[in-house]
Amino acid sequence: MTRTGEPGSRERDAVELRVWEALSAVRDPEIPPISITDLGVVERVRVTEAAVEVELLPTFAGCPALDVIREEAERASRTAAGGRAVSVRFVYSPPWTSDRITPAGREALRSYGLTPPPTAERERAFIPLASFDRAAGAATCPYCGSEDTVLESAFGPTLCRSTHFCRSCRNPFEAFKPKLPH
Repeated sequence: MTRTGEPGSRERDAVELRVWEALSAVRDPEIPPISITDLGVVERVRVTEAAVEVELLPTFAGCPALDVIREEAERASRTAAGGRAVSVRFVYSPPWTSDRITPAGREALRSYGLTPPPTAERERAFIPLASFDRAAGAATCPYCGSEDTVLESAFGPTLCRSTHFCRSCRNPFEAFKPKLPH
């Protein structure tokens, strides 16, 4: 937000808040229950007297939904921009990590049948790219909460997800791959 006391700072702050609220209504096209703000894709909103600039972080560079996300973010920002020019672009620094997913976003993922990666304080999962043995307990089941799960495939429908099976409730599910330690 802009510094209080600058000419027009209250108006710019109000526009920035409206843009953030508008962006919170933009859904991920691949995972409709989660907004791009709860997914942690929105890096920055900057408002000037003449323009609104929105910076987005892709969850991964090859995501097929980037154009749709940018167009929807632009449309939502334009409605809240108060007549200002709108610019929405993807930036790659800092890189997006699953640590950016909000608690509400994690719940939205669970409701959709996707297990979010563990939070930093619960970092215990390691999903190898290839394995002869199925990794047990790799992700918590989003349906029943059981940890009696097995990695079925490190290769899910997109590069950022893997497929799992819950031995307790016998449901298959997808999970976001965790960020690996440096």
